[in-house]
Amino acid sequence: MVSMGPLLLLGGGLLVAAYWWLDPQPPRQVKLATGPAGSAYASFGEGYAKALARERVRVALIATEGAQDDLAHLRAGTADVGFVRGGMADPVADTEAGIVSLGSLFYEPVWVFYRRDLAIARRQPGGELQRLDQLRGLRVNVDQDGSGVPQIVEKLLALNQLNPADLQLSHLAPDAAGEALRQGRLDAAVLISAPQAGLIRTLLRDPAIALMAFEQNEAYSRHLPFLSTVSLPRGVVDLAADLPPNDVPLLATTTALLAREQTHPALRQLFAQAALRQHGEAGWFNGARDFPNTRTSELPVSAEGDRAINGTPPAWARYLPFWAGNLLERMWLVVGGLLVLMLPLSRVVPPLYTFRVRSRVFRWYARLREVEAKLETGASGRDALLDELDELDRVTHRIAVPLSYAEELYALRNNIHAVRKRLLAQRSRPTDGPTG
Repeated sequence: MVSMGPLLLLGGGLLVAAYWWLDPQPPRQVKLATGPAGSAYASFGEGYAKALARERVRVALIATEGAQDDLAHLRAGTADVGFVRGGMADPVADTEAGIVSLGSLFYEPVWVFYRRDLAIARRQPGGELQRLDQLRGLRVNVDQDGSGVPQIVEKLLALNQLNPADLQLSHLAPDAAGEALRQGRLDAAVLISAPQAGLIRTLLRDPAIALMAFEQNEAYSRHLPFLSTVSLPRGVVDLAADLPPNDVPLLATTTALLAREQTHPALRQLFAQAALRQHGEAGWFNGARDFPNTRTSELPVSAEGDRAINGTPPAWARYLPFWAGNLLERMWLVVGGLLVLMLPLSRVVPPLYTFRVRSRVFRWYARLREVEAKLETGASGRDALLDELDELDRVTHRIAVPLSYAEELYALRNNIHAVRKRLLAQRSRPTDGPTG
């Protein structure tokens, strides 16, 4: 064990250095940028907070104006993770800034709600608005600037050869806009949100409010690739009331969960795993397991997101708690590498061990040779030499060696005894005197 000490010390030092470099255990807190109170983002954020709390990670929810604000928090580093809808991110700049995707989560349709009593609507076939250019001159709310909705609406208007100045635009928060629309202070409101938002369901059930169908949704999606075509199925809002009474073609953005590269990989893994549970079920616009996915991501998908969505969890994930499994997953390659490194080094252990054990014995031969040299030259008195031999003999009796090396120890003691015999023989020999 003494000889293996340096090797074990080296291995332990490398293991500690690898642990420090890999930092396998994540921090206990992470910041998630969500959205306005009552929004679908806020609701999903609470779901993620509960999911990560089970793994003893506290999720600090940052209320924002919406997707554009979430992206700003990620760029500034004031949030670790955030919800960002398609069309918001800059694929080149944000990739260079170290923002990655953990997967696309859900559709957010473009909802254009308007009052049924609008004069222009009453003049249309069926009393319904069918095109965005019919909003010209109307009082239309397009959500707050930080939501990202105004930027998308501006692109939609441009395709219809409209400028924002052609409409009476306002930027109320969604709940305030919904109330103003119901009270007649607005003619229309554009919302981009998942259907889980309470305001969306309230407006869909209000008999005084209508939802505009995007009959040209295929054309829009060709011009704006970040938009997808979806359909609100007949009766999906209220099957008994047959609401809506027919399928409604719509446009939708796809919202992704984005994270900073500096966010600990284990936290990114936790969010990606939670996304599977949060968004894997069927919804109004998707079937089961359609989301999360990596097909529609505008930014590079992180390894953690890709593994959680498209891969198979490691076998130990079924039996170990997350913290233990994460430590094993991140350290096993290091441990394996250390073993590969240490195996060649371990070949020097047996010779080193032999040398260390034999050196306990052989080191005393130097003192024995000194005694012999003094005996030959008469540099010291015989009594003094006997004392040195006695001391050397006492030392050798305290030496402990394995049985397999006892032969060298007994040989040393025999040699000490032989020198003592020579010394005693010279001591007992009569001194030669003069003749005459």
